[in-house]
Amino acid sequence: MSWSFRIARVRGIDIKVHITFFLILIFGALQWAGNVPDNPLEGALFGVVLMILLFTCVTLHELGHSIAAQVFDIPVREIVLYPLGGVAFISRNPDKPWHELVIAAAGPLVNVVIATILFFVTGGLGVNFLDAPAVLAVLRDPSLATMLLWLLFLNITLTLFNLIPAFPLDGGRILRAVLAMGLGQTRATRIATTVGQIAAVLLGILGIANGQLLLTLIALFIFFSAGQERVVAESKNVLTSLKVGDAYNKHALSLEIGDRVSKVVDYILTSYQPDFAVMQGNTIIGVVTRNDVLRALAEDPIDRYVTEIMQRDFLRVEAHRSLDEVRDLLIANGAQLAAVFDGTRYLGLVNLDDISEAFTVLMFMRRQRELRQQRSTVV
Repeated sequence: MSWSFRIARVRGIDIKVHITFFLILIFGALQWAGNVPDNPLEGALFGVVLMILLFTCVTLHELGHSIAAQVFDIPVREIVLYPLGGVAFISRNPDKPWHELVIAAAGPLVNVVIATILFFVTGGLGVNFLDAPAVLAVLRDPSLATMLLWLLFLNITLTLFNLIPAFPLDGGRILRAVLAMGLGQTRATRIATTVGQIAAVLLGILGIANGQLLLTLIALFIFFSAGQERVVAESKNVLTSLKVGDAYNKHALSLEIGDRVSKVVDYILTSYQPDFAVMQGNTIIGVVTRNDVLRALAEDPIDRYVTEIMQRDFLRVEAHRSLDEVRDLLIANGAQLAAVFDGTRYLGLVNLDDISEAFTVLMFMRRQRELRQQRSTVV
């Protein structure tokens, strides 16, 4: 079951709303219903509209990131709106630091443009920003000026908050991009994520001290996301060192065009291999996965030919590509596996589990090497 549903599509990017998003609309309604005791229904409606407009600005922020990524030929799958904000699911990290700098800065820049427009519009409606008591009074009464003022201040807040140099916020990504220009991606990531986790701890302390649950939750999100990004960067560095031609399953079982589903079931039970190439001579004509078999058995218990359930369109990769490149391709294409080729010669299949296992082995070997070096240094 999908917990998100599409509400729009822009430049090929699905804009989706997570089912939990409606919690923020309820929050806005309750907040403003309490602010207008004489007419709580009007206040609740005002709160809902304000939240919708605020998240329209959040969507534009994420579109800023997404369109900048598309300029550099980086696919963007979707934008999903959650109660705490929006997330643009960009298929991979930029290859060049200045690409990441532009992509990260594009989001806050959108909010700056929106805030600038709202500043002049609210000024045109007679709001005097030098008269603080008058501005505060306007913020409490539902009106067009109130809504525009709230949107102005919230866009300023979004800009400033996102520019905090705490990974994975935009400021943290900008910091990493700048550092990477001189230090390299791996070291820059290590520094930026460490700064992000320190900032998260400080935000968490501030949130707990002031009883701000939302700020505390955001701090936790930043802390764990920074740690996860460090792991991703480390895996990227490790997987770049190995070619897919050295890591695919060289002893995999394969199927012939006359084989039936029962044979695949037998292979799955006895070999624990999840994916199989369907061969015609030395040519691969399709692939069958464990999910294909389960789906076929659920639809029809008849022992069908594997050619009836196989996937004829599958991802092809060259053996000289790094495991990191292949992983990015699999994720970008939403594919479970890829067929590895040396020119026109088919070699075998590789999937994300194979790449994860290769990463585990490589990391173990790297740590063992580091330990040996440390022992030799001590001696």
